[in-house]
Amino acid sequence: MVIRWIHASEKSCRAMKRRIATGIDIGTYQVKMVVVEELSDKKTGRQLRILGTGLAESKGLRHGYIVNKEEVSASILKAKQEAESAARIPLRAGFLAVGGISLDEARATGSTIISRADQEITVLDIEKAGKAAREAAAPGFLNRHVLHSIPLEYRIDGNKALGDPLGMNGVRLEVDYLFVTCLAQHEDALSQAVEDADIEVIDQMASPLAGSYVLLEGDQKMKGCVLANIGAETISIVVYDEGIPVSVKVFPMGASHITDDIALGLRVSLEEAERVKIGRLSGAMYPRKKVDSLIENRLVTMFALIDKHLKSLGRRGPLPAGIIISGGGAGIGSISDIARGSLKLPARLAEFRLSSDTKIRDATWAVAYGLALWGLTGDTNTPEKGLGALLGKFFRQFLP
Repeated sequence: MVIRWIHASEKSCRAMKRRIATGIDIGTYQVKMVVVEELSDKKTGRQLRILGTGLAESKGLRHGYIVNKEEVSASILKAKQEAESAARIPLRAGFLAVGGISLDEARATGSTIISRADQEITVLDIEKAGKAAREAAAPGFLNRHVLHSIPLEYRIDGNKALGDPLGMNGVRLEVDYLFVTCLAQHEDALSQAVEDADIEVIDQMASPLAGSYVLLEGDQKMKGCVLANIGAETISIVVYDEGIPVSVKVFPMGASHITDDIALGLRVSLEEAERVKIGRLSGAMYPRKKVDSLIENRLVTMFALIDKHLKSLGRRGPLPAGIIISGGGAGIGSISDIARGSLKLPARLAEFRLSSDTKIRDATWAVAYGLALWGLTGDTNTPEKGLGALLGKFFRQFLP
């Protein structure tokens, strides 16, 4: 696939072509779009400029999957119209985030005998080992689409290969792969809803990876960290170690469950409970100590899910860069302190380092923005849909 050239107008179309990409993040509560243009400056080099954003209330989704396609398409169309008005260009194509509880992961190992007589490892050998890993994992792909195929570790004759194995020598090559998948029906329905709003889907990326593209620093990924996005009905995480995403997981719990707990605990309406949660209501009817206890109990349950998953990965050590928390639920209560105590890891809220005059207001826009940046790299065959684009720019950083 290739990046689309979107023309600002007929007049400017004749004068120059503009490199523009749109990221589309369809959440349970909100649809977000970010339109980014790549500019070339002789003095400063490549620069990125946010042309516009679009925001609309989501309708027709639950836990990130579609229950009413018409309502979802209407929400997407509303966000599109707002983004078009701000960017002053028509939006005909975009890059789509895929999230929700249908997102999952699978692991497999593939191996091959080095084909050359001099035992030098070639691209063909790497592809054959990757294909063998995919075939080993294939029984788990029933009714699922593979969004990304990520090589976690290469071994040559049983010894870990440090870096890209291409050009090294050996008899047998092994590779461990992480496959990020989603329900095929979910991905198809999501893409169709976007296309019903007259936007062509160029490619898709798993939401946790898109967010990590802009919220995590290279040093954090190398040292080891987990990025946790607290959404309305889901928590999505991506775990990095030695610069590689070693796990992508979604849990069916989110900030709306805190609202439910407050509504039940205080016996108030959901609308009141939401305002209490975010601190807009206080007083004798809403005792702060009880509210804080309700919030803390749910957050402890959330982080227990993450802790259990981290332990299931069988990692050999801790994550020195800790947990970085993002999403609409990131500002609830003393979330960093609770995460620190629950996971026994450093914890902080994600920082979105953009200039103060940007149209993006906070880290809840990270997924849509990350998708647009990914689109502008031109590497829309990676993260891999198949095995042929192993060394693309974006996933080159993930090679052990």
